[in-house]
Amino acid sequence: MFDTLTERLTQSLRNVSGTGQLTEDNIKDTLREVRMALLEADVALPVTRDFIAKVKEQALGQDVLQQLSPGQAFVKIVHDELTRMMGEANETLDLAAKPPVVILLAGLQGAGKTTTAAKLARYLKERQKKKVATVSADVYRPAAIKQLQTVSAEVGAEWITSDASEKPIDIVNRAIEQAKIKFADVLIVDTAGRLHIDDDMMDEIKALHQAIAPTETLFVVDAMTGQDAANTAKAFNDALPLTGVILTKTDGDARGGAALSVRAITGKPIKFLGMGEKLDALEPFHPERIAQRILGMGDVLSLVEEVERKIDREKAEKMAKKLQKGGSFNLEDMLTQFEQMKKMGGMAGFLDKLPGMSGAGIQQALDQAQPEKQVKKMEAIIQSMTVKERRNPDIINPSRKKRIAAGCGMEVQDINRLLKQHSQMAKMMKKFSNPSGLSKMLRGVQDMQKKMGGMTGMGPLFGNNDKK
Repeated sequence: MFDTLTERLTQSLRNVSGTGQLTEDNIKDTLREVRMALLEADVALPVTRDFIAKVKEQALGQDVLQQLSPGQAFVKIVHDELTRMMGEANETLDLAAKPPVVILLAGLQGAGKTTTAAKLARYLKERQKKKVATVSADVYRPAAIKQLQTVSAEVGAEWITSDASEKPIDIVNRAIEQAKIKFADVLIVDTAGRLHIDDDMMDEIKALHQAIAPTETLFVVDAMTGQDAANTAKAFNDALPLTGVILTKTDGDARGGAALSVRAITGKPIKFLGMGEKLDALEPFHPERIAQRILGMGDVLSLVEEVERKIDREKAEKMAKKLQKGGSFNLEDMLTQFEQMKKMGGMAGFLDKLPGMSGAGIQQALDQAQPEKQVKKMEAIIQSMTVKERRNPDIINPSRKKRIAAGCGMEVQDINRLLKQHSQMAKMMKKFSNPSGLSKMLRGVQDMQKKMGGMTGMGPLFGNNDKK
């Protein structure tokens, strides 16, 4: 997400970051480039105009902080204005109401409401420790009812039955009573997809909203529709008292115009981002962190939280104790690390949140390096070894290498590359021989980033391992 915008903005701001004094002349070209970058990212024209006007006003009227160069101050102004435009801070769900707290999901056909209902149920269950029930009021598409039943079971949510022969209001009223009986903390209501120009369908959801008075009414919208996402959200907000927006399919949106426009156009906060197809791919929307990512500063805080949430603590502690006692990092441990990286969304998901590692250039380098493909090859090699070989890589002699290569359909050179990479990884792991080592390293990167004014650059992480 934001790859194209990040590439354009970081290049534009680089031209002014070393400037000794901010004047209207030397920021004019930069502001023009920023304006074009926002418009190309499909940010709404009124939002872009307002953004440029406020950045210009602050840049020319501000007393520059002594510890920052004027160029860095300009970057900070852009960062702060991006944050303001997207809503200042994350706005959480209101879960303080008397249970069951009813969350109503509305949106267009194909926006991903049913999948989002399951993702939200999982999020509330795992991170908020809530007992969640779900119900489908989509009486026009029986397959949607079955789909919600299936995905609710996958995330461990209570599913309340419904039937296409019932009226939506009757379904939800019955579901609220059943949720009370089941002692559910939250009831998520999935509704039929509709077009905002369809008066009958809009009247139906208005009547449903009025009848059940949900605590949260969230508009689910496809981020890839760009500026139309913000305009559609406004149309729904005119019909329903929305409390927030969930942007879906943001992993496929390289422009990011929807995220930058929705708050400004609707006045409603973006509460969550759907980051992929998996049912754990839902993240709270933090405007400041998104602004950092747009400007190539990374999102180290989110990465730290993700590491601490997704890394298997038991396996990490077991490995740490072994390394602390002088044990070696073997190939079984390497396999475990590959599993942990997959939980983090793979190398691409990891790098996207590191300072200086986002943008189209990095994505192109990733595409060429094909790290996920390389990991699969290494996994296949390790799995072709005996348990003894995995635990004692030093015993892998030329004859063993030939047997392993034949077993996985690769060349001996591939085995040699794996053993070299294992050796390098073993040295690195000794530096982080406790479960929180990676978190500490990432927090260190974050601290360094702050000291350097936010624009920390990272060197290339992919070398050519094919050199002999």
